[in-house]
Amino acid sequence: MGTRLLHVPPPEELLRPLAVPERLLLGPGPSNVPRRIQAAGGRQLLGHMHPEMLQVMDEIKAGIQYAFQTQNRLTLAVSGSGHCAMEAALFNLLEQGDAVLVAINGIWGQRAADIARRLGANVYELLKPPGKYFTPQDIEQGLVQHKPLVLFITHGESSTGVLQPLEGLGELCHRHGCLLLVDAVASLGGAPIFMDQQEIDVLYSGSQKVLNAPPGSAPISFSERAREKLLRRKTKPPSLYLDMGWLANYWGCDGEPRRYHHTAPINSFFSLREGLAMLAELGLESSWERHRVHCAQLCRGLLDMGLELFVEEEKARLPTITTVRVPEGYNWKDITAFLMDNHGMEIAGGLGPTVGKVLRIGLMGCNSTSGNVDRALRALQDALQRCRRSRL
Repeated sequence: MGTRLLHVPPPEELLRPLAVPERLLLGPGPSNVPRRIQAAGGRQLLGHMHPEMLQVMDEIKAGIQYAFQTQNRLTLAVSGSGHCAMEAALFNLLEQGDAVLVAINGIWGQRAADIARRLGANVYELLKPPGKYFTPQDIEQGLVQHKPLVLFITHGESSTGVLQPLEGLGELCHRHGCLLLVDAVASLGGAPIFMDQQEIDVLYSGSQKVLNAPPGSAPISFSERAREKLLRRKTKPPSLYLDMGWLANYWGCDGEPRRYHHTAPINSFFSLREGLAMLAELGLESSWERHRVHCAQLCRGLLDMGLELFVEEEKARLPTITTVRVPEGYNWKDITAFLMDNHGMEIAGGLGPTVGKVLRIGLMGCNSTSGNVDRALRALQDALQRCRRSRL
């Protein structure tokens, strides 16, 4: 054995120190991580079943209940990003042949429909153009026509910059024997949401937006109505990793002794705990107000520059991510590259249905400041003066 030669040498790049540039992340996420949350994530590991770790998980659960404004006992963080929580919600709620109505006005509805189809559900689509939102009349029409068991809708559509009004939708769904599933990855902490009062049955978010933690953990909560649907399943969820029966036990949501399910991303949970703690210290209402004020400041500045906002109605603008039309004659890639190279700043192009049409500017959590708005506007002004107009 000793004479057998290694065919693959140690990679040279790994023998050099890790190099990570400092950037101001004003795209649609992830957002910058404050020192306090970085420090929490850099703590020494604990075992995933140590009592101190289970205590951290209990604190995360309480933080999510506060952020969601819910008393649901089935509340936890999935070990994965926001997409993982989307899969967890759909994998647990839906069985083969179940009817699901997906409200699509951007990429997140498209993704939810894709996942639901993979599960063998009967998927019906309710469509709106990017930049528009759904009215209760639109929703009721879909509920009457398709009689779904679940309605999926996105609260903060980060690909288009739309904030979906949720008032009355839960009550409407329940009147039609349907559960309401809401994606709040881009909106949680940045725009008001009241899970219990708005009768939302499943709500999920992510760690890397307003909560300013690294990506990799995703808050989720199920109402008693939704929990009963899980208990009535005829088949097991198709994913063991995302099985809410197992996860409820590991997170202490079922009153049973906690058992091993998977090795949780311990340091991600430390970071998430701290992100939720910072939100609790600031207070939800203060956080919502901060995001409202700075989004309004940004929108005013963009309009003053002669730019056109993608979402026309002010009340429908997502306070965390602002979409602005790419100005005539410019290539969006030139603008985003210029900002990265000359200002150390990320803003993003469009996503899904808005590719090539918009720039997306994110102001989330600690990044939502008046100073960052000024920086972004100055950098954008610089880019528009110095980038070559492509089609003159």
